[in-house]
Amino acid sequence: MKYTDIADKSISELQEMVKEKKMLVFKLRAKLKTMQLNNPNEIREVKKDIARIMTAISAKA
Repeated sequence: MKYTDIADKSISELQEMVKEKKMLVFKLRAKLKTMQLNNPNEIREVKKDIARIMTAISAKA
């Protein structure tokens, strides 16, 4: 996900995306603990997506 994809969305849409991404991180960490996650770098990518979304929210506020 790129910042340009996020920049045109409203704050409420961005906040909903943050909730979804945080739930995804939770699920990925659970999979990591149970040795079901093939690529642990997915967690890093999702956390970076959360940071991009939070940056877009603060830029709009």
